[in-house]
Amino acid sequence: MSEQSSTAVRTDRDRAGLRADCANCFALCCVATAFSASADFAADKPAGTPCANLRTDFRCGIHSRLRAEGYKGCTVYDCFGAGQKASRHTFAGRDWRGDPGTAQRMFAAFPVLRDLHELLWYIADALEMPVGARLRAELESARTATERLADGGAGELLALDTAAHRATVNALLLQASEAARAGVRRRQDHRGADLMGARLKGAGLRGASLRGALLIGADLRGADLRLADVIGADMRGADVRGADLSTALFLIQSQLDAAEGDAATRIPDRLARPAHWAG
Repeated sequence: MSEQSSTAVRTDRDRAGLRADCANCFALCCVATAFSASADFAADKPAGTPCANLRTDFRCGIHSRLRAEGYKGCTVYDCFGAGQKASRHTFAGRDWRGDPGTAQRMFAAFPVLRDLHELLWYIADALEMPVGARLRAELESARTATERLADGGAGELLALDTAAHRATVNALLLQASEAARAGVRRRQDHRGADLMGARLKGAGLRGASLRGALLIGADLRGADLRLADVIGADMRGADVRGADLSTALFLIQSQLDAAEGDAATRIPDRLARPAHWAG
């Protein structure tokens, strides 16, 4: 087995802990996060206040009809497994209802842990790319360091300079992206671009940088997005019917969940086809 194949096996195994397990979480995303009445949420909710739809057993009372009830934003949120990690590891099973004294620290630690888990997902992606030995070693070191931070106690998480750590890791992710896209000629650079509602039907965006781009409502039907770097791209309402996202770099489940696709949309094997997509 090649080094890259061996790494892929490990990253697939490690991703198991980076997938949300709501059954082992104290509904932290339904309490710690804030949202405002909009096209994504039917009502306002301040941070630290339980959602009106949250039941006493930490389950959502409208989970099966979130979109119909106006809570589409909930369906595209991904904690990357931070919810169960905070609930069962960081706070050792003490829930904010049974132990109110932990509530504020738990709610503050949760988003820090989520950021670290998101970075771990991206690092796993980067380690599956054709990077050189030096960069691979740096990515492995970054994964080890990030895992150590995520395993820390609440005090350590709350004291962490998350932005600084993210910047360090992001520099490595960018290098991995460049290595993966090196063979694509005439790559387009749309990093951070405002492409809201853009008409990009059938566009040749193979190997393009769409890092942090606003693709809200963009028409990407039939577009070639192979090897396009989409880390941080806002794909809410983007029409990706028939588009090829099969090898898009750093594509995550919440981006697909926020977009509108169909059976012809090609996606990576590690991600799931959203239930609301057209057949």
